[in-house]
Amino acid sequence: MPAPRRAFVLFCLVLLTTLGCAHHYDVTARRDPLDPPPPPPVPYHLHLNGIGGYRFIDKYMLVGLQDGGLTGEVHAYDWTGADVGLVALLASGRHREQSHEVAQMILAAARAQPGRKITLSCHSAGCGIIAWALAELPDDVKIDSIVMLQSALSPGFDLTPALRHVTGKLYSFYSPYDGAVLGMGTKMFGTIDGIKTEASGKVGFAKPAGADPQQYAKLVQIPYDSAWLKLGNIGDHIGPMSRPFAREVIAPLLVSGTLPGATPAEKRGRDVLTMPPPLPTSTPAPKAPTTLPSTAPAAAAP
Repeated sequence: MPAPRRAFVLFCLVLLTTLGCAHHYDVTARRDPLDPPPPPPVPYHLHLNGIGGYRFIDKYMLVGLQDGGLTGEVHAYDWTGADVGLVALLASGRHREQSHEVAQMILAAARAQPGRKITLSCHSAGCGIIAWALAELPDDVKIDSIVMLQSALSPGFDLTPALRHVTGKLYSFYSPYDGAVLGMGTKMFGTIDGIKTEASGKVGFAKPAGADPQQYAKLVQIPYDSAWLKLGNIGDHIGPMSRPFAREVIAPLLVSGTLPGATPAEKRGRDVLTMPPPLPTSTPAPKAPTTLPSTAPAAAAP
């Protein structure tokens, strides 16, 4: 080997040996302290009204939920638009369109903050829009719990597709005293799913043939209890929308899964009431809330 090349090879060997023996320097020692962990996900709640549109009863109910400890983002979405009343009930094409919109809102909320607690509430025909929206969600998107108030779905509506996206419970409040709207009304004009019968908000849900019993184990049906009179719930169609009832009964279900103050139907037997009693005069009318939950829909998922 020529002398210049031999000298070059020796130089490279010496350089590699020197680098290999050099003290290893931990570059992490010079970094700034790690940033604090990100804040926990913010809970998200979405409410859907009935065919009458977003009214004061919805506002008071949502404020009652906040009074009772529901925290985080609280939204309401009026799916009826300008088509309130019977038009909203009978517009089946709009039902599918709006259930898709609601599914996108839930999806956007879940994707924005993975792992956040998502709860839902719905009244009357809004229960149908929520049920169809849940069934449309991707398999990996779940919500924690849902409260249906006087559902205008038919008793035999299959909740299985919706329940697959519920990790906790679906609480359904129903009352035999909701005869004008969910008895005579739905027998004449039909339920939100198009069946002319007494609605589930009056008689409760019945598991249809072919439904998944494992999913139906998540369904908790809560019949009207006359003890709720003192909370402004007289058992009619808008009874569970009262602010005190939302604060004392609905909020604990969504926050901790507890139902205070109600006696299970199997223990109390048949309710002694035979017709809706008058609203107690000793119950003061709720004051107008100073702040109201947002009614703007969440941003749609990309």
